[in-house]
Amino acid sequence: MSDIEFQEDPDGDPPEAIVGSKEVGALAHLYRAEVYRSTIWRQRLDQTTNWAVISTGIGLSVSFASDRASPFPIVLVGALCIMFLILEARRYRFFYVWRFRARVLEIAFYVPMLRGEGARIPLDRGTALSDDYEKPQYRISMPRAIGRRLRRNYGWIFAIQGAAYFAKIAIHPTDVLTLGEFVRRAHIGPIPGLISIVFGLAFHAAWMTLAWKTWFDERQDKTKMADFLKSREDVNRRPKAQPLGDITQD
Repeated sequence: MSDIEFQEDPDGDPPEAIVGSKEVGALAHLYRAEVYRSTIWRQRLDQTTNWAVISTGIGLSVSFASDRASPFPIVLVGALCIMFLILEARRYRFFYVWRFRARVLEIAFYVPMLRGEGARIPLDRGTALSDDYEKPQYRISMPRAIGRRLRRNYGWIFAIQGAAYFAKIAIHPTDVLTLGEFVRRAHIGPIPGLISIVFGLAFHAAWMTLAWKTWFDERQDKTKMADFLKSREDVNRRPKAQPLGDITQD
């Protein structure tokens, strides 16, 4: 038997599958490359998150350093974290390209082998993987990427910043006794305290709305990787294993 087996088709259609040691080896190396790429981009995601955490720590330290310190460093760090969030969402879109390819290889190539069906590489005139190599494209939109990073990391960072800003104007250096004093402490330079509070509440409402909206859209989306991952009925509907019962010895 030769290394490559083709299924002849009188109509000139592509072979049904390719099974051969050369092809299997090539796909194994391709899978390693895609996993390596996704790992590298995953590390780049961690870098931007670390920048945001360190910047937040510095901003809080400066704001609570003295009685006369302004809450402005917390606001400034929040704006800096927005830039980090956008940068990380862009990196996540690149990461998701390599993650998509590795996942398709796992399900279309390795899963049949693990099930004892052998290394059988399905072919046709266009698959999710071959089309992606021919015409690479993002697999996730920018708003959805931002929403995911918000739910994973940046939502917690923004929540801590908001709590710190409230604590700075409410209890540091002493507790406020009236609402007027609370608003007065919230001022940032020439910006009145009331405007600062309104913009702060609007910002936190905006990122929470975006995080929830993208999460809801993902729950409703049934088209992601539809070629191989659309429902997995063969796995989801597999009956549960029955207990073996008591084992007796002769």
